Amino acid sequence: MRVKKRNLVAQVLLAIVTFGIYTIYWFHQTATELKGLGNDASANPTLWTVMLFIPIANIFAMYRYCELYEKVSSDKMNKWLTFLLWIVFSPAVWFIVQTELNRRATA
Repeated sequence: MRVKKRNLVAQVLLAIVTFGIYTIYWFHQTATELKGLGNDASANPTLWTVMLFIPIANIFAMYRYCELYEKVSSDKMNKWLTFLLWIVFSPAVWFIVQTELNRRATA
């Protein structure tokens, strides 16, 4: 699975310019990359992205994303800590996940 290196500053600018639509695209793309890295056949990034728009289901989608990230992350970041951080301050999760993916892209 090929992982794309993304510039964090450019991502923030894209999120601002597109009024947040880029973040939905980012969620789907990174979930797809995490699925490939984790070799997880049960992961469904497209369904999770749709679930982001459904109350209560969006919480499940974020949890599954965090669960997949825990499986793939090099420092084995705890899924519950990542999930709680996502609820409290989601840009931090964006930074953490993208930093890990950029590390994988350059390796």
